[in-house]
Amino acid sequence: MYRTNTCGELRITNIGKKVTLAGWVQRSRKMGGMTFIDLRDRYGITQLVFNEADNAELCNEANKLGREYCIQIKGNVNERQNKNDKIPTGDIEIIVKELKVLSTSLTPPFTIENNTDGGDDLRMKYRYLDLRRPAVRDCLELRHRMTILIRNFLDSKDFIEVETPILIGSTPEGARDFVVPSRMNPGQFYALPQSPQTLKQLLMVAGFDRYFQIAKCFRDEDLRADRQPEFTQIDCEMSFVDQDDVINIFEEMARHLFKEIRGVEIPKLEQMPWSEAMRRFGSDKPDLRFGMEFVELMNDFKGVADFPIFNEAVYIGGIVVPGCADYSRKQLNELADFVKRPQIGAKGLVYVKYGSDGSIKSSIDKFYTTDQLKKVKQTAGAKDGDLLLILSGDNINKTRIQLCSLRLEMGDRLGLRDKNIFKCLWIVDFPLFEWSDEEQRLMATHHPFTMPNPDDIPMLDEHPEQVRAKAYDFVCNGVELGGGSLRIHDTNLQERMFEVLGFTPERAEAQFGFLMNAFKYGAPPHAGLAFGLDRFVSLLAGLDTIRDCIAFPKNNSGRDVMLDAPSEIDTTQLDELQIKLQPKEV
Repeated sequence: MYRTNTCGELRITNIGKKVTLAGWVQRSRKMGGMTFIDLRDRYGITQLVFNEADNAELCNEANKLGREYCIQIKGNVNERQNKNDKIPTGDIEIIVKELKVLSTSLTPPFTIENNTDGGDDLRMKYRYLDLRRPAVRDCLELRHRMTILIRNFLDSKDFIEVETPILIGSTPEGARDFVVPSRMNPGQFYALPQSPQTLKQLLMVAGFDRYFQIAKCFRDEDLRADRQPEFTQIDCEMSFVDQDDVINIFEEMARHLFKEIRGVEIPKLEQMPWSEAMRRFGSDKPDLRFGMEFVELMNDFKGVADFPIFNEAVYIGGIVVPGCADYSRKQLNELADFVKRPQIGAKGLVYVKYGSDGSIKSSIDKFYTTDQLKKVKQTAGAKDGDLLLILSGDNINKTRIQLCSLRLEMGDRLGLRDKNIFKCLWIVDFPLFEWSDEEQRLMATHHPFTMPNPDDIPMLDEHPEQVRAKAYDFVCNGVELGGGSLRIHDTNLQERMFEVLGFTPERAEAQFGFLMNAFKYGAPPHAGLAFGLDRFVSLLAGLDTIRDCIAFPKNNSGRDVMLDAPSEIDTTQLDELQIKLQPKEV
């Protein structure tokens, strides 16, 4: 056999045992007539000892081993004199009697340690080496443990796991599809699923009652830290349920995961309406680990002085930053530059410093009197020593979103976003529709199968922008971990939704006729939810990006630099698909 034990399991109770280990050389060091090697496998590290006095030839072989050589050894477990309390095997070492090199290794392009010297692109190119690092492997082991917990929990609640197809029809409503040409159907294309949405609804029509799937999904979107072109959802659907039924069961699942993975007790969660979240935090995924709630200052500033920026604004809001009245001019300029960045888009920043000595200094001293700024202090609930940061604009939601970015930046600067604290809530009562500047029409906020709030259905024709959705998002620490909705199961109501979204009857039939027809055969009331597995794992692992909890992720350009994908394909393949590429411009 290649090994009797792993490199992470031997303890002081195993002293005197003859063992065979196999793994990779983490590091080696020669001290006098002794050579010490740290041997690593998935389970841990064990120190090996080669003694020149006992076997000079064996010791000489050990001195030739390079980093990441794959080796097998046989030897005896011995108590270690200089114990290492940083590793579980730190009380023992192996006195090696036999050594076999299973595979040599080139010098790795970066150190295979937690604090590596490899940059992101280099580590992605050699991802198979990066995965040897304990920090990365731990994330994937956490992901594995979470999926086992999720499957067991949902199984205990009578959910059945069903695989839905990867090659489906394209539904352009939403994000961009990845499309796949069909050789047997020239000129026609499959799409990779953005989610199993319509398929899981069909499973409810089929009477499966409770479905789940750890589902691969694909969206051709611009990337960022919490997005990948392919990602994994914990996808679920239930029949004969209302909104509270869904929220209760998946809040229980989330509570179970937090308890098992992090030992954290999550209390009964608040349900916050979308409109309140936007008013208080400028976000539909508010971070509740710290305060700095928005204060609206229209009545204090607009029209009370000759300051055009405020007088022409439709929204003036601010945040009170505790204890930061001593911010320097340089620090305030940095914040002004931050909000002016293109991705935020504010035109400027106004500040008021309420000094600990009772003094008041601001960037608008020449326009507003001390008494007026004292009134603002009272409105904002500021105290001596606090800093008030203010943004204004001609679009309420846009300005609130800008102020949200500033709030999060201040939370980061002040160390208030502790990754070991978890503040979760549900956001409910979303708008059913949102305006798309790109499409110049109303779009479904979630998807076109979301149930309108029954109280608002009379407004569908005249005031669709005021209709609320029976939708809900699970939010933790400013991250949307999951979301779902009650679904429309009535064919007539679904047709009205398509009309509001600008679908002709012909287009609705072409894209969703299969679903509409299924609803004619006794569709049950149903609802669902999907958690982003990658985001959930990264949150519980304390990561800043989802890439390290995915085995083989793409970079920020959507490329797999290890496989060099996407790439050009052979002209023979293109000919079989009857695809003719446009010649490249010179």
